[in-house]
Amino acid sequence: MNLYRSVRAVAGASGDRAIDWHAAADAAKASTDPGSISLEPDEREGYARDVRDARREVRAVADLSFDVPETVQIQNRHHWIDANVETFRRVMAPVEAHTGSFPGVARTINTGTMTVLLAFLGRNVLGQYDPLLLAEAPDDDHALYFVRPNIRRVADVLEVDYDRFRRWIAFHEVTHAAEFGAAPWLSDHLEARMQEGIDALAEGSFDREAFRELDATMTVVEGYAELLMDHAFDDEYEDLRRKLDERRQGQGPLQGLFRRLLGLGLKRRQYERGKAFFEHVAAVRGLEAAGAVWDGPENLPTHEELDAPGAWIRRVDP
Repeated sequence: MNLYRSVRAVAGASGDRAIDWHAAADAAKASTDPGSISLEPDEREGYARDVRDARREVRAVADLSFDVPETVQIQNRHHWIDANVETFRRVMAPVEAHTGSFPGVARTINTGTMTVLLAFLGRNVLGQYDPLLLAEAPDDDHALYFVRPNIRRVADVLEVDYDRFRRWIAFHEVTHAAEFGAAPWLSDHLEARMQEGIDALAEGSFDREAFRELDATMTVVEGYAELLMDHAFDDEYEDLRRKLDERRQGQGPLQGLFRRLLGLGLKRRQYERGKAFFEHVAAVRGLEAAGAVWDGPENLPTHEELDAPGAWIRRVDP
């Protein structure tokens, strides 16, 4: 970890865009210990086995047709930053296109802000299913990452069995692969809502409806994943969720601020709200009925229906 090199990379931000993405990635990695991905053969096989088992169990309980990425990546923190700086760049491209050339001071500030966000996430993300939204290359597919140093560190901090914790992370990410596999339209739907919202921000306005729809869709994505986890994971896991939440709540004020800025509190609310919706639907009509949300975008619950699942049931399955 080299803070001097990190500051130097940010200070040297250049180009004619709002953010120097190359400098942001270099600075984030300079300020972040990459961690080890030196895996023993049994640990490497453990990751592969967890993903295979998760795919089999999720397919069985949800009766969904999907696959997982051909290559599952075991990453260190620098690998994750390199992979995700491209995602950040794609999402921010509309704003940069509208704003044009930036003076050096503003570009340095923007690059520094992105550096801090990338470094914070790189030190905290455990696993990630990435549908590669807004990808430029037509051959781009989805990706599945595990940030091994973070999984190992958090398992130690929480004092939980590493193999069990790793398996829990794998099952959760595979449930997301199941959702995007079952709903080929989902990526386009999310991209459209994101594009509308970002374009509006670039023009100096706020498209409230686009962000409401995006929030509702992500609530469905997170909630359905939680429902599948309850049925597919081969162990009780409430203690893992509770310990992870307690650790996050016990973090210092600076980390709490970052979590709020990144919307991570919103993500937790999406988990809880979405799970409550699907638990009601599954209790009334069964797990298969809950999967009807993936039949088409018209089947997604509205914001109002997320809090009144009976109304969604009557509309979709009268």
